[in-house]
Amino acid sequence: MDTDILISGGGIAGMIAAAAFGSAGFTVVCVDPASGKAAADERSTAFLQPARDVLRRAGLWDTLLPHAAPLQVMRIIDAGGPEGEARQNASFDASEISDQPFGWNFPNRLLRDVLPQRLAEMANVSFLQNITTTALNTRETEARVTLSDGQRIRAKLVIAADGRDSPMRRAAGIAVRTTRFGQKALSFSVSHTIPHDNISTELHRSGGPFTLVPLPDRDGTPASAVVWMERGPEAERLRALPREAFEDAINERSCGVLGQLRLITEIGIFPIIAQRAERMAGQRIALMAEAAHVLPPIGAQGLNTSLADLAALLDLAIARPEGLGDATMLTAYHTARHNDIRLRSLGIEMLNRASMMAPAPLRDLRSAMLGLLHGAPPVRRALMRAGLGAR
Repeated sequence: MDTDILISGGGIAGMIAAAAFGSAGFTVVCVDPASGKAAADERSTAFLQPARDVLRRAGLWDTLLPHAAPLQVMRIIDAGGPEGEARQNASFDASEISDQPFGWNFPNRLLRDVLPQRLAEMANVSFLQNITTTALNTRETEARVTLSDGQRIRAKLVIAADGRDSPMRRAAGIAVRTTRFGQKALSFSVSHTIPHDNISTELHRSGGPFTLVPLPDRDGTPASAVVWMERGPEAERLRALPREAFEDAINERSCGVLGQLRLITEIGIFPIIAQRAERMAGQRIALMAEAAHVLPPIGAQGLNTSLADLAALLDLAIARPEGLGDATMLTAYHTARHNDIRLRSLGIEMLNRASMMAPAPLRDLRSAMLGLLHGAPPVRRALMRAGLGAR
């Protein structure tokens, strides 16, 4: 089989990439090792402002928007005092820099329903599930990819969107730098008695942030997605608690900012690492999403950085369709993305280490710095623009 683009990986980023390139007129084969019968994903995904344009180009935005919970305010609370009280409260309101929210939050289960439906509508996109990429051979003019079902596909460009252990990245011989923090994240959703008012809240104490991200109401009751980062053993202990004890723990950790919390989903757990590929591209292959970078889940940077990768690739492909996948295109892609990812990754790593601080003097310093940064309007607005990652 011949195609313009083969995408290895059919997660959220890979499916959006397939829809975007298909909408631009390219022929696309997207290969997904999942069967479509995976366990429900109870996490949520926040798309920041720049991601909206990518979703529009992929023909997805109008379908998704009715299910959105806008993210109008990002609130950071330092609760690192002696009694764990909320002693520093800094709110960053999108109205200071834009007439739009910072972004919009969606349940992952919605995305995993909508995205395959969009791909099925597109005659120039083939979405192959329960199949993996097993081998990659490249030359100046094309790439040849072998699939687990024996198919061999020739493509002008291979996009590796196949995760932090990317088989296509390994096949291309591209190394990664990995940082481990000794943390794990618990992910779940809660209902609460106080409306979130489209405010996303990060509470910092020690071990990592406790983040509440607005969701649409569940059965008329306010709801939020939660990511709770802790040191690995503590995260495992918390996850093993009986339901009532776990709800006591999340209510204590949330400082009551949304009233009484009640668990409404199962609890997921995943390790926290930072990872960055040494190069964004090789011969006839581009890396994007977690194949290129993994970031701790702070400030909604993970998938939004992935969609910035996609936007850069898409712009380059449309500007020179005759050069799809050639050395000129892929060198330009590496140049456009690598330094931004390096700086963003370093910034997120620093924020994560600050959120983990246990000694009281360091927690006091963190609280003071938050107050200083929030209290200076030009600095506050610059931080908000940087967080959006606007191009």
